[in-house]
Amino acid sequence: MSDTGTDIAGGTKILVPTGMLGAGIRESDVQLGISRGAHAIALDSGSTDSGPSYLARAVSKMNKDAIRRDMEVLMAAANKAGIPILVGTCGTCGADAAVDWTRDIVIEVANALQIRPRIACLYSEQSAEQLKVKNSQGKITALPPLDAVTDDTLAACDHIVALMGPEPYIRALQGGADIVLGGRTTDTAVLAAVPLMRGAGAGPAWHAAKVSECGGQCTENPRLGGVLMTVGTSGFDIEPLNIENRCSPKSVSRHMLYESSDPCLLTEPGGVLDVTQAVYLQLDSRITRVTGSIWRPMPYTMKLEGASAGPYQTIMLIGIQDPEVLADLDSFHDRLKEALVRRIEDTLGDEAGQFDVSLRLYGWNAVSGRSMPKDSIAPHEVGVLFVVTASSQDLADRMAKACNPYFFHFPIRSNIELPSYAFPFTPAEIPRGRVYEFRLNHVVHTNDGHELTRMAWTDVSEAPSKAFTYA
Repeated sequence: MSDTGTDIAGGTKILVPTGMLGAGIRESDVQLGISRGAHAIALDSGSTDSGPSYLARAVSKMNKDAIRRDMEVLMAAANKAGIPILVGTCGTCGADAAVDWTRDIVIEVANALQIRPRIACLYSEQSAEQLKVKNSQGKITALPPLDAVTDDTLAACDHIVALMGPEPYIRALQGGADIVLGGRTTDTAVLAAVPLMRGAGAGPAWHAAKVSECGGQCTENPRLGGVLMTVGTSGFDIEPLNIENRCSPKSVSRHMLYESSDPCLLTEPGGVLDVTQAVYLQLDSRITRVTGSIWRPMPYTMKLEGASAGPYQTIMLIGIQDPEVLADLDSFHDRLKEALVRRIEDTLGDEAGQFDVSLRLYGWNAVSGRSMPKDSIAPHEVGVLFVVTASSQDLADRMAKACNPYFFHFPIRSNIELPSYAFPFTPAEIPRGRVYEFRLNHVVHTNDGHELTRMAWTDVSEAPSKAFTYA
């Protein structure tokens, strides 16, 4: 084997059991990774994919049972093997409360397993006041398509997080952590941390982390579990954690297309990963080797995410099979919406305030919202979702009730017997609660990866009143 191959084969091995904590972890996958010499287990636990609600409320999308079950598998195996666990973006959103929620689950698991890990919690939630100072110094930059942030926008956010790089994780491990629970973190940083700490090449470490961020998504069969990444100074290997699965140059290289505006360049805290010259080689029937990845250091920035609660919504649902309606859905949509808006205005008057009515035709154009081509074939049936947005839940509910008879009996044309469309639920009006929105798409310029982060230690072996200490 070449010197390059020896370097990679003897590199840092990171076990990535799944793309998201709580999604399900196979014990057999973890055991295979440990048998291959894993130095650490690292995985993500969050995302913005499910929208702004979780950040605005600082809660987890995953339930406690799912998180606990996965952590039981990981903590039992890691404790026996004597290797650390790193979890990024705890509780979906990475807010401080979500980190603490995850920590409490980990403590429960530790007590159940009768083990005593030292836990480091990393926090990256930011106060609006602190960021206003940064903004006044010109240290917050907008990302397209947003404009420069205002102090009012910062103040309007219920929670703001800054995406951490690997530095806080390295600091926690160097301080003796057995388990590191991170706030909002880039998906790659939590995986790259241990290889970087152990002297791996920055380009290979970041590229391997990007490829492995979603666990088995970089394999030929993503449903067969996670991966083991082995990172050296000149490149990395990717191996599935299931003997029946394989990583191919195609499956590995295509992951640079995932959630990336540029398949060759990936911006991370403190630099840009450049894979323009990367070479992908099928090492054996299951493993792909990658060389040629380059890390280009840049001034340190952390992406900001902020979300807030907005107005309220109520929904109603009907199903339509009337062939006349189905043959002219665009016109039906426009006339029905006009009638519903007018009904609310006539019923509530000025009390209605600012409101919105939308109709979403599932089975026709609900996903895109665009009019269909004129020659489109009429569907067999459609579901029509009514959504009204108002300043309070009471108003939204009353608007829906006012619209109820129009929505369920609106004719395709006048002077015909009123139809009755199918409704699956009674009462028909379903309060949906508040609407949430992201308010920030910006980066904050920092001195390093530690400036906007905080760390707290939990020693499970100590009494609860003495367990939590801040560093």
